[in-house]
Amino acid sequence: MAEHIGIVACSAEGAALCYRTICTEGPALLGRYAHPEVTMHTPPLDEYMRYIEAGDWDSVAKLMLSSVAKVAEAGADFAICPDNTIHQAFDLAIEESPIPWLHIAEEVAAEAKRQNYKRLGILGSRFLMEGPVYPSRLAAVDIEHRIPEAEYRGRINAIIFDELICGLFTPESRSYFRGVINRLRDDGCDAVVLGCTEIPLLITQGDSVLPILDSTRLLARAALRRAVGTRSQ
Repeated sequence: MAEHIGIVACSAEGAALCYRTICTEGPALLGRYAHPEVTMHTPPLDEYMRYIEAGDWDSVAKLMLSSVAKVAEAGADFAICPDNTIHQAFDLAIEESPIPWLHIAEEVAAEAKRQNYKRLGILGSRFLMEGPVYPSRLAAVDIEHRIPEAEYRGRINAIIFDELICGLFTPESRSYFRGVINRLRDDGCDAVVLGCTEIPLLITQGDSVLPILDSTRLLARAALRRAVGTRSQ
């Protein structure tokens, strides 16, 4: 029997994409209409944002722990969090977690290593691009990283919080991301991480001059493999 997946969600669009990926790709592993049992919990996003904007990662971790306690109580065997930014509190949260977790950046780093990428461009919220989540995990597998310049980080952050998390995906924003990816290519990157779980709803491989690493779907697929006992694949 497949393990029960717990989703500790933060923003709606990315969490929904992760959930849909698990449910739509599950049948390839488990048979028609089948997927692992899934329980998801999320508090209102404004609770997370209050602490993120204040740099209060201890309080972010407490919110994550509150969610994971609920999915564990519902029977989840392990947890995933389809939000890159709040992974800055991951190491704080897992210390008291009742169940194990998968780490989104570790799954991305593992895929990048498998693909033999050497330098990744990182796109995501300002907090994610300027924070330690990806640098620490990429360095562990000897992969370099680059982030856009400050003016681009500001605009990307605004698109994420004013548009993407609200389900707004415009041609203008898609064009802007394309331009930023072009600049990352010029900076020597050989792939780009879509490190906000909503970005894959705006940018697909056809929009990018670089291979994309879709953090949302990579995490969902890792959860599927874990749930059905095929983590080595």
